[in-house]
Amino acid sequence: MAPPPPPPLIDDVTTEILLRLPPDEPEHLIRAALVCKPWLRVICDAGFRRSYRDLHGAPPLLGFLHRLMVFQGDPPARFPSTTSMPEFPHPGSGGRRTRPLDCRHGRVLIHMVPGFLVWDPVTGDRHHLPPEPEEIDWLIYSAVVLCAADGCDHLDCRGGPFRVVFAATHEDKDIILASVYSSETGEWSLPVCLDNTCEIYARHTREARADGPLGRFYTPYLQPRRGALVGDAVYFTVRRGNAIVKYDLGKDRLSMIDPPQHCLVHGIAITAVENCTSLGFTCIQGSTLCTWARKVDTEEPAEWVQYRVIELEKTIPVTNPEDELSVVGFAEGVGVIFVCSGAGLFMIKLNSGQVKKVDEPGEYFSVLPYMSFYLPGIGGGHDATDLPHNT
Repeated sequence: MAPPPPPPLIDDVTTEILLRLPPDEPEHLIRAALVCKPWLRVICDAGFRRSYRDLHGAPPLLGFLHRLMVFQGDPPARFPSTTSMPEFPHPGSGGRRTRPLDCRHGRVLIHMVPGFLVWDPVTGDRHHLPPEPEEIDWLIYSAVVLCAADGCDHLDCRGGPFRVVFAATHEDKDIILASVYSSETGEWSLPVCLDNTCEIYARHTREARADGPLGRFYTPYLQPRRGALVGDAVYFTVRRGNAIVKYDLGKDRLSMIDPPQHCLVHGIAITAVENCTSLGFTCIQGSTLCTWARKVDTEEPAEWVQYRVIELEKTIPVTNPEDELSVVGFAEGVGVIFVCSGAGLFMIKLNSGQVKKVDEPGEYFSVLPYMSFYLPGIGGGHDATDLPHNT
């Protein structure tokens, strides 16, 4: 005679077990939801979702898009996954040219040329934005999308108001312009300008034009690199010397910051560090990963200080001894940095040193990491039928 089935777990015990499933492998929760209706009911409960987010803190890294430099063209229209889940479907463009610009606060920003798309890959929500203001006759540009909900902890931003900060080098003038779109007003703000009235920018331009015979043709080329959000400001970089452009959201003002000294390498990433109280600047010098930090909320003149040094020799695979490593992205909150070599694209978990290959060899300039909680019952592009069959 077969033994009787074990007694069912009470909901409280089930909840405690399910809460501890790792968020960076969402397939575990999806599979658990398929075990039985009581488990599905627990996982889809709004209270469980809140507890899950509170327990695990920063949203996990689920995948990435990336940008290239202008002369490299646009990357393939795909959305690689960093988990065992299948890739997210890339949003259709309706025949228009698309260019990913940013991933932040659970949203993806894509330039649809003309206009923009703000997309939540988990819920499938889409918001179509009008083109940037006509006054911004851009040569090259970058942009950031961010949550605009008052008091939001940004652990799981969903469906609330958002803003888009668009910054660009002018086509004909030696200036940088910025404008902000608000989902609450449905309009772009009047553009503000960075010009020689900013002392650091004036010095930057002066030194560039004195640098050889071609200097007189200098253009303040804003790099198509993912921007950084630190406090109430957004940061971008300029190609020459990796100078940093700051847009202050509260003051609606542009300014320029000098980068750390002796950081003239091509591959860098800027990001928030020290619990979003400092601006971080990361690059590779030789085989050493170096990060500098600069306080942003201080009345005193801020200076760059070395924040972290990690030796990468023999950590990242290379295809030949002359293969150079390059930093191409940083996922704030989860401590992951993206490095490319001739062997592919790799992510490094800074706390553990774990290295994982996430894409094949190719052109990489600026990785746009997508971070969000993915729980059953909140929509999205995947369901149980999408799960890999070999796990």
